[in-house]
Amino acid sequence: MELRKMYVAELSRLMKENDKIFILDADLAGAGGTKPLYAEFPNRCVDCGICEANMACVAAGLSSQGFIPFIHSFAPFSTRRIYDQIAVSISYSEQNVKIIGFDPGVTTTYNGGTHMSFEDVASMRALCNIAVLDIVDGVQLKAALPYIVEHNGSMYIRFVRKQQDELFDENYKFVFGKADTICQGTDITIVASGTSLFDAKKAADILIAEGISVELLGIHTIKPLDEEAIIASAKKTGRVLTVENHSIHGGLYSAVTEVLSAQHPTLCDAVAVRDKLTQVGSLADLKRDYGLSVEDIVARAKALIAK
Repeated sequence: MELRKMYVAELSRLMKENDKIFILDADLAGAGGTKPLYAEFPNRCVDCGICEANMACVAAGLSSQGFIPFIHSFAPFSTRRIYDQIAVSISYSEQNVKIIGFDPGVTTTYNGGTHMSFEDVASMRALCNIAVLDIVDGVQLKAALPYIVEHNGSMYIRFVRKQQDELFDENYKFVFGKADTICQGTDITIVASGTSLFDAKKAADILIAEGISVELLGIHTIKPLDEEAIIASAKKTGRVLTVENHSIHGGLYSAVTEVLSAQHPTLCDAVAVRDKLTQVGSLADLKRDYGLSVEDIVARAKALIAK
């Protein structure tokens, strides 16, 4: 099932149980998949039009009255375009708003460079009172949503609308702020978030088949980061490679190296976007052009081990 369909199905269930949940869109209820909720809960869904800044302020107002608003748009429009409103009306005002960013980074594909965001995690990490989540699949999203609703505080949650592949099974348990250990190893730690975890897992399988012992950590909560898991793994392997669908500046790589530089200096490298402009293309072509492919992960892991 597409992530957006899983998202809306779980939101529907939660909205039946909690009449404080409120849905806000910026003329993208169809694209984001939330349109069925408008028929089911007409008094708790509002399309604000192509007015994302207003949407953020309306959400802050709803939060101040005890509601739990979810605002939706493509990642650059729910973060970069409304950054001042998030900073002042949501973060500074200590409101409880859930900010959804669809199709982050290269997953925007043919929607093009204007809809592509490589800096959304960095910008949201920089704000006080906002947690940052990077979701990998529908199983994780379904498991996380009850917590997201109950969490008293704002969150930014990024995920791919139409993705159908699943990494986890029905036994998966979501724990906010805690890394998922996909496999354990001693030669290198690979730390990956969101949709990049699929490619990191493929790369880890290749490396393991070649006799390299890989520890793979899946990070769904970039802020607050599971510092304990990162440090413990770095102590075991002595090499840490981060993998993310984001700029190398301010995202997962920054979060991990900030922790390690202060508490356990470790050789690190990153599979991430390195100061390149956004563009249009297929997902495979974009991963190749930005150095985010499985082959890139394998090559950087081997180079790091060789140091």
